[in-house]
Amino acid sequence: MAIEAPLSKYKRTNIKIYIAVLAIAAIWFGYDGYFNKKFKEKNTDADGKPNSTLVFNQKAPPFFVGGAVLFGAYLYIIRNRKIVADEKELVVSSREKIPYDAVQKIDKTHFEKKGFFTITYTNVDGGEANRKLSNRAYDNLDAILEHLVSEIS
Repeated sequence: MAIEAPLSKYKRTNIKIYIAVLAIAAIWFGYDGYFNKKFKEKNTDADGKPNSTLVFNQKAPPFFVGGAVLFGAYLYIIRNRKIVADEKELVVSSREKIPYDAVQKIDKTHFEKKGFFTITYTNVDGGEANRKLSNRAYDNLDAILEHLVSEIS
């Protein structure tokens, strides 16, 4: 029986908030920079040259839209990310699999208060490696931790 810890709602919601803030900023700054006549008059000098505020409001919206698109693409890329604890190993990603016999210790001292634990294990090269797993990044980590502790013991 495999236990899964999907990408957390906390992380997905934060990315959606970033997208919304950037989209609203793009609309707001674009409106002020191109369509709001009072704003344009207020931020233009007597010679008809725009000041730095008006220039920023005219040039920033494409960058805000670009940022929103990048966050949307990032959310699309990580939408199916999860940690799977099966019978033999902990699968963090397609490239990172931690066999239970390679785990040296699990430091769960901060799990109750701060929501993360650290796994110390021997990697493929024979060196010692640490992997920190946080409940801000993945939901259902307490079940993963219980399964890890039972497999290691």
